[in-house]
Amino acid sequence: MGSSDPVREPVRRVVVGVDGSPTSHAALRWAAGYARETGAVVEVVYAWDTPSSAGWTGPAIDPEFDLEQAHERFAAELQSVFGDERPAGLREVLVEGDPSEVLIRASEGADLVVVGRRGRGGFARAMLGSVSQRVAQHAACPVVVVRPEQTPDAVR
Repeated sequence: MGSSDPVREPVRRVVVGVDGSPTSHAALRWAAGYARETGAVVEVVYAWDTPSSAGWTGPAIDPEFDLEQAHERFAAELQSVFGDERPAGLREVLVEGDPSEVLIRASEGADLVVVGRRGRGGFARAMLGSVSQRVAQHAACPVVVVRPEQTPDAVR
């Protein structure tokens, strides 16, 4: 590296998972505020699963239609939370796949992952698991779980 090459600081990255729910809106607002305070960029991740990709047999599904619907839902969520004033440096990531797995992969190299908590009952959570629970257990960085009616709990 020559003397004229600037030393670049790594970009701090906050990953936030969104799914259109009120808790994901709260998580996105929290992540944007945190990123603003720390100088990080926000990487908003919207993941969706096509029923046919989960191995269920059923009517033929047009993958382009699923992508179009996911894109519309993602855009609507960002519009709902930020209006026309999106934070500087906001990165939008739309990915097909299991939301837990997508967020766990996105946690690699991130400073923080932020997710909302849906608040399923104990039985449903035990049977199905939850995205927030799986991400908290397997992410490669600290995780914040945001509840809309309370302040966030640091999980890791």
